[in-house]
Amino acid sequence: MGIGFAARTFGMGAGHSAVAHCNRHGSRCVSAKRIAEQGKAMTGAAPRETFAWISRNTVLLALASLFADISTEMLYPILPIFLTQTLHASGSVVGLVDGIAQATQNIVQGFSGWLSDRLQKRKPIALIGYFLASIAKPLIGVATVWPMVLGARFVDRLGAGFRSAPRDALLASSVADEHRGKAFGLEGIGDNLGAYLGPLLAVLLLIALKVDIRWIFYLALIPGLLAFLMVVLVHEQPLAVAAKAKIDVNLRQFPKAYWTYLLVTALFGIGNSSNAFLILQTQDIGASLEATILIYAGFNLVAALISYPAHGRPAGTRGKRCRRTALGSCKP
Repeated sequence: MGIGFAARTFGMGAGHSAVAHCNRHGSRCVSAKRIAEQGKAMTGAAPRETFAWISRNTVLLALASLFADISTEMLYPILPIFLTQTLHASGSVVGLVDGIAQATQNIVQGFSGWLSDRLQKRKPIALIGYFLASIAKPLIGVATVWPMVLGARFVDRLGAGFRSAPRDALLASSVADEHRGKAFGLEGIGDNLGAYLGPLLAVLLLIALKVDIRWIFYLALIPGLLAFLMVVLVHEQPLAVAAKAKIDVNLRQFPKAYWTYLLVTALFGIGNSSNAFLILQTQDIGASLEATILIYAGFNLVAALISYPAHGRPAGTRGKRCRRTALGSCKP
């Protein structure tokens, strides 16, 4: 007890001496006790602050991307095989179906962003897209001729293009500007994880449960509807200002650097082979259906792992410098 009293007395004396010393020199002082208390508070708050940006919406939209990609990637590696072996279509038909599907998605994305800005509604348009994409997949399974697959695939990619820009706008409005990069990174994790798990689920169904190939398309409806449900639960944040959305087709507004980038992208797109042809080639060299799907799953995994070191840092800082519009562009 005497030692404790002496320690407290020494501490009080040292504190008063330090304050007196600071007062004589006209500077500001903070006691060691106060510094220790602040350090303890900061240490306890750090883990909470690290994940404070995660909201209900960011988690739901990340799960929506996860389930939507599982639904899509369950059927993508078996679609070329379904066309050529079950429906006896040619390789050129596979390219036609895949080309029209991808073109549809890319074209519709810009229109859906403009429409959501025009109507000031993101969630309803995103829900339409998720619903169309989910119900189109079982329609592929009931197809008896390749034009039916083309029609169902068109509806599928129409929905995918319709949902993308409004979903991104929902995500951007759900977090503070400085955390947008993290929010889109979380959504990207769900997207890439779904691209890896989808083919694995298809292999599990084919090997373990011995399901017919058509049932893969039927069962893809389930994760598709789960993605739709996740967006139903999202709370759309009211917009602070009214958007003045219009489609400006004045080509002179784009700088030379933009056209250079567009040219390089177009040349790459022309020379880039569709993954559907790679899947067919893998089958032609003697790989089984299950092995082909596993190779495709590995391809998606490698692509995901490579993309994060290349884009992780810009994604983390982009949210501090720009705001994302429903068209998917970044504006300062």
